[in-house]
Amino acid sequence: MIRPRNSSIQLSNAQVVPAKLLAWFERHGRTLPWRNPEISDPYRTWLSEVMLQQTTVATVKKYFIDFTERWPTVDDLAKANINEVFHAWQGLGYYARARHLHACANKIVRDYQGRFPSNEIELRTLPGIGPYTAAAIASIAFNQPAAAVDTNIERVIARLEGIRESGHKLRRSVQALMGRMVPDHRPGDYVQAMMDLGSAICTPKQPLCVDCPLSANCFAYLNNQTDQLPMKPVKSVKPKRYGVIFWLENKENNAVFLRQRPLKGLLAGMIEIPSTPWLEKDWRGVAIGEYAPHPIKWRDHSGLVKHSFTHFDLELHMVTARISPSTVIDPKAGFWCLPAEFAKQAFPTLMKKVIKAINPSLLQLPATK
Repeated sequence: MIRPRNSSIQLSNAQVVPAKLLAWFERHGRTLPWRNPEISDPYRTWLSEVMLQQTTVATVKKYFIDFTERWPTVDDLAKANINEVFHAWQGLGYYARARHLHACANKIVRDYQGRFPSNEIELRTLPGIGPYTAAAIASIAFNQPAAAVDTNIERVIARLEGIRESGHKLRRSVQALMGRMVPDHRPGDYVQAMMDLGSAICTPKQPLCVDCPLSANCFAYLNNQTDQLPMKPVKSVKPKRYGVIFWLENKENNAVFLRQRPLKGLLAGMIEIPSTPWLEKDWRGVAIGEYAPHPIKWRDHSGLVKHSFTHFDLELHMVTARISPSTVIDPKAGFWCLPAEFAKQAFPTLMKKVIKAINPSLLQLPATK
């Protein structure tokens, strides 16, 4: 719930906070590759916001620079091969974003003549653009008073207004308050100022309240509750899933058998070493032959590969085998990859862990031209 507060105080905060925050932003706003005070580029705003979902600014910077050097416009990205996009995305995680990114670029070029729509409602109809991303693009790129709320903004407003809620309830309350606080003047700068304040000053732990331009208006600071707000939701125990990885090599040239994951679902479109399905039961002692890429004697590989996804933890057992070049494998099951070609493949972090566990030298070979 939001702490009791009369409407005159709420109105006062809505009037005072924007001016204070914008003045602070002019002096302390972050310099980021996707920000240009001279020109607002919807493509760069959109690309950065998609990359920043569930990923830190420090990680995104290099990826953003590499992406925009390779595909400087939305038209360039639309023309790219989807596998090239997957490869450039590897390491950022949440790979459905890469698929949606490519689909969105194609839709903008095809249906909007390469120009992003400027209003939230229309932006939300595009692939991979949800309420937050649409609001962020509308405010930052088109200077519309849209209430974009990310985790940084959520934390700032929860403390500022003393909201004692968590999870979805907190996000709804913050969204409503942000909608009343975004000014008509420089709304894009205001949204970015909120983000920067949350990142640099109003941090999750040990916020720098003495340096905050809003401390005189902040409920949490005035009531010594910055360590209590925002309230944390109760964490549920993540389930565990299990699988078996099939590492198959060609005896003659050491090529490894790989396959592409389906274009929808977890790690969509990425390249992987074939495996069983990932189930909630341990595969040890269970018949796994029907999932192997070839009926051959498989040897256990010591060690396990463990990986954590958002909604479950995964534990992979590994088996290996080597076959002669004359052995025929159904081409629909996957493809052979020479060691020199490994650097070209769009491997997710999970598969890089598997490769590192079995043959780490494959990750160190430069890509052939």
